[in-house]
Amino acid sequence: MKIRKVLFSACLLLLVSSTVYAETLKIGLNYPQTGRYKDQGLQQRLGAFLAVDEINKAGGVMGRQLELVIRNTRGEPAQGAKNTAELIDREGVQMVFGGVSSAVAIASGKAARDRDRIYFGTLTYSNATTGAEGHSHMFREPYNAWMTAKALSQYLTTNHANDDYFYITADYTWGWSVEESVRKFSGTEDTQRHQGVKTPFPRALITDFREALEQAEASDAKVLMMVLFGDDMVRALNVAYEMGLTKKMQIVVPNLTLGMARQVGPTIMEGVIGGSPWVWNAPYELNYPRGKEFVEAFSARYEMRPSTAAASAYSIVYQYKDAVERTGTTNTARLIRALEGHRYTFLKDEQYWRDFDHQNIQTVYVVKVKPRNTIIADEYSSDYFSIIDSMPGDQAAQTREEWEERRREAGKPLSL
Repeated sequence: MKIRKVLFSACLLLLVSSTVYAETLKIGLNYPQTGRYKDQGLQQRLGAFLAVDEINKAGGVMGRQLELVIRNTRGEPAQGAKNTAELIDREGVQMVFGGVSSAVAIASGKAARDRDRIYFGTLTYSNATTGAEGHSHMFREPYNAWMTAKALSQYLTTNHANDDYFYITADYTWGWSVEESVRKFSGTEDTQRHQGVKTPFPRALITDFREALEQAEASDAKVLMMVLFGDDMVRALNVAYEMGLTKKMQIVVPNLTLGMARQVGPTIMEGVIGGSPWVWNAPYELNYPRGKEFVEAFSARYEMRPSTAAASAYSIVYQYKDAVERTGTTNTARLIRALEGHRYTFLKDEQYWRDFDHQNIQTVYVVKVKPRNTIIADEYSSDYFSIIDSMPGDQAAQTREEWEERRREAGKPLSL
């Protein structure tokens, strides 16, 4: 009888041990499968799944397989926050990441904070994400509007110092943030000379873009700053080409991605200038071995080149893995401490998570779209960007004093 009990207990222990060992470590991706930013959302999904598969094939995270649970934000802040709550409360995810619209990322990040989970922002460029709306549980992987503007303005003030600008800006937090920052650093704060117009978001029509572009044409400005993203930028740039503005004005798209360039096409995109935290050709031109590995794995798997959205999602999954393994836990408080100030080299040169605002500090690139023949010569017809300038992350980012000033203006505490 005693022997049977011992055997039964041993079997139970083995069963429990096997169950614990087999338990997956869930992470949640909150991204737009539909809406104006769906292409950027798809790139996040592809990059995230590639990272998860690689990690699982290599043994997982501390012996546990990663499980990626996904939700569609539809580009709507309320839906993003609802998804985040559901991912944590129902699915049991230990970390959430994603976003394209900054308004979505901000709302989602607050929902994660309320449930004591880290939220990593992928494509969220508004200064507010890690500025006025920043908090202890939000970490932004890409650059922000301030960093973009500072790097772009370094190039523009050298090459377009005396030119008049015209701004067409998406009327929401990201658009306001980018325009304000570019005006500040490019010396175009005089709105009488450097005019601009806001376009509705998220439901702008072609007629809205045409009316805005007609005002740009009438202004006789030499630089057209198109503070638009995703499908909005694609549609507006097509209209600008039809109107002949791409020949008359220097088109600048502050946050330029490969996905948007591919949607517009090489003929229309030629000569457009923009900013980017990462482009797929950078690892080859600047010799970043791990970046090359990512590009080649992504290209082979999906038969396309990765965009900055894919690189951001891919990097976040690996950064989360690294933090869990360095601390030996998924405890949120300990992971936050482990991330703060952490320096690493992954797909580009050295980056780090700044401790006081959780902004990822990294090199900012200024890029210009290449001629059509060069673009299509690539195996995947995607060699769009020449790197024409860059700025180190510490030079591009806000100082602590500048960050505190913004927090003070918003009535927020001067620490997270």
